[in-house]
Amino acid sequence: MKKNFVIITGLSGAGKSTVSNTLEDLGYYTVDNLPIMLIPKFVEVVFGYKSKLDKVALTVDIRSLTLENLFDIIKNLKYKYNLYIIFLEASEEALIKRFKETRRKHPLGDNITSVIALERDLLINLKSISDIIIDTSELNVHELSSKVEELFNLDLNKKINIVIQSFGFKYGIPQDSDLVFDVRFLNNPHFVDKLKDFDGENEEVIQYVINDENTLVFLNKIYELMDFLIPLYIKEGKKYLTLSIGCTGGKHRSVVLTKKIYEYLFKENLGNLIIKHRDINR
Repeated sequence: MKKNFVIITGLSGAGKSTVSNTLEDLGYYTVDNLPIMLIPKFVEVVFGYKSKLDKVALTVDIRSLTLENLFDIIKNLKYKYNLYIIFLEASEEALIKRFKETRRKHPLGDNITSVIALERDLLINLKSISDIIIDTSELNVHELSSKVEELFNLDLNKKINIVIQSFGFKYGIPQDSDLVFDVRFLNNPHFVDKLKDFDGENEEVIQYVINDENTLVFLNKIYELMDFLIPLYIKEGKKYLTLSIGCTGGKHRSVVLTKKIYEYLFKENLGNLIIKHRDINR
């Protein structure tokens, strides 16, 4: 029986409860903040040959992470049992706003700015071995839940899960990016009167971008890079990869190239794929 074991962790106020509840709705057996001394035994039981649990999610928060040996415990379990870790983070501004709205106390103390910075430091090692990092700064609970449903409904055991997303640099680089490609060197349809009001899903815009002599050169180099990197990521055990393709506004060039890269990865069967256009409607 295949085992899907997820550890949910990250900053306080970043949405761990929402992720846990969503996974429970997807059929996961969820456990919140199991005492540290019980974690290795719990994982051993789940992966035991008599266990009928095949989808388990364990939430670990800062109350356990203040114990010095927790990182070593989770790291060892990750590589022994192929657990995967989802890490949630958010901007200081977003976290402060959430704590004020809920009137909940941060588990590390009352000076909210200082304890958020402290928590980031305490979590940095765990973040470094996480398989997927989600920045929830601009996500409400429904959007975060939808994102988790989208990711975890994929086949997590057989293939690497790849998100290919377009974005606009004027709105900031997506925080969950593993690889970022800047395509602002291509001719910009925004400066063509008959094209600027359309987006990168319009056929005339697509042809305009493709007809740039640098587009196919760039795409072929990306295809070659993906052919090289993805098998190595899979060999290393990486389960998630997020490619972010950016132009100025995220409406024209990045949308066209994101679609082309998606089509190539799909044709080559290089992973479970999700395509997104973050800023296309801005």
